[in-house]
Amino acid sequence: MTDKPAVRKPAVGERLALPALACGAVLTTVALLLSFFTAPLVLGAKVSVPALIGEQMVTNKLLLSQKIFYFHVPVALASFVMMGVAAWFGFRFLTKRDASFDLRAKVAIEIALVFILMTMASGEMWTRYEWGVWWTWDPRLTTYLILMLLVIAYFVLRASIDDAERRAVYSSVFAIIAFADAPISLLITRLVPSSVHPVIFRTDSGLKPSMLLPFLMSLFGMMLVSYGLYYFRLREQNLKTRLATLKATIEN
Repeated sequence: MTDKPAVRKPAVGERLALPALACGAVLTTVALLLSFFTAPLVLGAKVSVPALIGEQMVTNKLLLSQKIFYFHVPVALASFVMMGVAAWFGFRFLTKRDASFDLRAKVAIEIALVFILMTMASGEMWTRYEWGVWWTWDPRLTTYLILMLLVIAYFVLRASIDDAERRAVYSSVFAIIAFADAPISLLITRLVPSSVHPVIFRTDSGLKPSMLLPFLMSLFGMMLVSYGLYYFRLREQNLKTRLATLKATIEN
């Protein structure tokens, strides 16, 4: 009788990846539906003369572009969280020299890049509809653009170094440096009062329940989606690494 090969039991995080991804997808879908069908429009630019819009006399336009807020802010916050995860595992690698931490940092930045691109795309739509231009050198937009460029540079750095140990060390340091831009981008509207970008988190006023509910649902949903994507990608990378190791063992 031959011994059966040991089967690796998935970690708790991996087992929760699929439920988290499914739950996140449902939450974000419901949130976007609520944002369009129940959340009110916001007042925008003044009309030249009072106008009858939707059987109501108004002096300001009701802006549909505000609906982007329910998608744009959650994906931006998810990108910041994943950058923090990458920096944490980069730090863990520098202290432990465990290759698994470098892999986790790399996967986290890959997921962060996905959310960064979604943030930039939705942000450009909002900028075009609100300000009438596709781009302006607003401090928030500028610091977030720098974050995107740093993330792209991270992958350029990894691709340019052949030695695995050096690549992991340099990448870990760079991940920590790149993450430093995340809190700057998040807080820049408070640090630079002249910024025309709106301040999202405030203590002097709050969202109406019809606006707060879809926003929170979208926020938690995006966090769950990022969690699920992270572990699915990590699982795929671990399988790829084990297959490469097995292939090298057989060939030798």
